[in-house]
Amino acid sequence: MSFAKLFAVAALAASVAAPALAAPVTYNIDPTHTFPRFSYNHLGMSTQLSKFNKVTGTVVYDAAAKTGAVDVTIDMTSVDTGSTVFNGHIQGEDFLDTAKFPTATFKSTKVVFEGDKPAAIEGNLTIKGVTKPVTLKVSHFVSQAHPMMKVPAIGADAATVIKRTEFNAGKYAPYVGDEVTISLSLEAVSPAK
Repeated sequence: MSFAKLFAVAALAASVAAPALAAPVTYNIDPTHTFPRFSYNHLGMSTQLSKFNKVTGTVVYDAAAKTGAVDVTIDMTSVDTGSTVFNGHIQGEDFLDTAKFPTATFKSTKVVFEGDKPAAIEGNLTIKGVTKPVTLKVSHFVSQAHPMMKVPAIGADAATVIKRTEFNAGKYAPYVGDEVTISLSLEAVSPAK
C-alpha cells in the first residue's frame, strides 16, 4: 500500500473515531441525592435554610469538547422549611404561589469551563412565571464511575443569588431579606433512561 493510500486510510479512521471520543453523555438527575436549597436573612436575626424535596432533570456533559447543558425542574410544592405550617404559608400567593405555579425551572444557555471542569453555568431561571438570567457558580465538580452503581456519574455543587422581588415573591422585603441564595447539590447518573 502506498504512503498516500495509508495516510488517507488513517485520516478516514481518525475522522470516524473522533466523534465517538467527544460524544456528549446525558445523565439523569438522581432525585434521592439532589436537593435545591435556599437561604435568606430573617428580620436581621438569623439565616433561614430550606430545601425542595422533589427535583427532576438532565445534565449533558462532554468532557472532551468542554461543553454541557443543564435542565432542572423543581416541584415547588415539595418545599421543606422544617415546619408544616410554614410550608403551607410559603406556598401562598405572596411567596411561591404553588397553586398557580407548581414548578420552577432552570435551563442552561452556556457552561463556562476553567481548565477541565465547569466553573459556571449560565441560564434562565423561571419562578412564578417570571424568567430571569442567572449564573450558577460551581464550587465542586466530579465526573467518575459511580462507586456502587458502576455507571458513569457526575456530582456538583453550585449556587447563585437572586432577588425575590424580581420574581413577584417580595412580601415583607426588606425586613425579610430580598436576596435569596439558591444552592444545588446534584448527583446524576448515566445512561439516562
